[in-house]
Amino acid sequence: MQYRIEGMDCASCVRKIETALARMPGVSDIQLNFATEKLELSLAPDSDTQCNDIEKTIKRLGFGISATTDQANAADSISDNLLDTQQQRWWQTRKGKQVVGLGVLMSVAYALALLFPDYGMWAFAIAVVVGVFPFARKSITLAMTGTPFSIEMLMSIAAIGALIIGEAEEAAAVVFLFSVGELLEGVAADRARAGIRALASLVPKTAILLDAQGRQRDVPAASLQIDDLVLVRPGDKVSADGVIVQGSSSLDDSPVTGESIPVAKAMGDAVFAGSINMEGALQVCVEKTAADNTIARIINLVEQAQASKAPTARFIEKFSRYYTPAVMAIAALVIIVPPLAMGGEWATWLYRGFALLLIACPCALVLSTPAAIASGLAVGTRHGLLIKGAAL
Repeated sequence: MQYRIEGMDCASCVRKIETALARMPGVSDIQLNFATEKLELSLAPDSDTQCNDIEKTIKRLGFGISATTDQANAADSISDNLLDTQQQRWWQTRKGKQVVGLGVLMSVAYALALLFPDYGMWAFAIAVVVGVFPFARKSITLAMTGTPFSIEMLMSIAAIGALIIGEAEEAAAVVFLFSVGELLEGVAADRARAGIRALASLVPKTAILLDAQGRQRDVPAASLQIDDLVLVRPGDKVSADGVIVQGSSSLDDSPVTGESIPVAKAMGDAVFAGSINMEGALQVCVEKTAADNTIARIINLVEQAQASKAPTARFIEKFSRYYTPAVMAIAALVIIVPPLAMGGEWATWLYRGFALLLIACPCALVLSTPAAIASGLAVGTRHGLLIKGAAL
């Protein structure tokens, strides 16, 4: 089964989805690629788990999901999957709207606090409740699906705790900054996928197929089969890997090979999908299907590189598993131990414990490292540098 998952920003999102799916009976062979937003899994035919159960679980985690089919053209599939993300600006996304709304609420609350100091705290409290609700709901869902100690749980407890001790302004700031961080992470993830979109756009969507009588008709490039005969006119892109059987011309292979000088090719020479025909008309015999052409293999290599984890990323991922429970445990000890063992005031140490949660909440290291690695791979791809793995 294949799905497209929307809203993933980092490797942490991948781990949350994988943990939830692994707990479902009959689900196995889970492969989730953050870079291309593709999920593949196996579902036992006699399992109690149904397709609707998988979709409901992922939606409850706060991600979008849609079923996809096994398309022949890998590049075309990726381009179609990422089309919606490409068209949306950051302020049009769900996270963007949330950040803008919180910004407006905090601005109004700040203005009220200056004009009417007695009502300022209530205005900030409303902003906190509105802003923290999506994260609190998501943290509860994560806890029910096998991830009880998440960054969302830490942030929610910290914000609610700040309200309890009367620090509504600090709570609103934490919620707003966390929302901004998630938004920036989403923007970085989208830019990381831009390299794959650029590769996918190299292959034309249609091809001119020649039948046995020499008649021409436009067909989708993804439908081309081995031994099909296609016509490549001057100025057109080659629609499939193959061999020239008639005609001669100069081809611009720079989109594929990086070679800046057009290469003269004649009958019997091999051509690549995505190359640009500069001069004469060519008849090309297709030798590879769309799923196995040069561009598709390059895209597959980039996918594998972005899905692999560098040692730093693996360390950060492991670190994040212990970070949230450790901080919550330390904060609990700060609240409980001094009053019980040293006669401290509960109010004072409750304040200090929640203050510790507030300080520890924005975990920039966990959020930024996976996105930075994916962005670096995408930048290299746009400049013609293909990185095979992430063992850096």
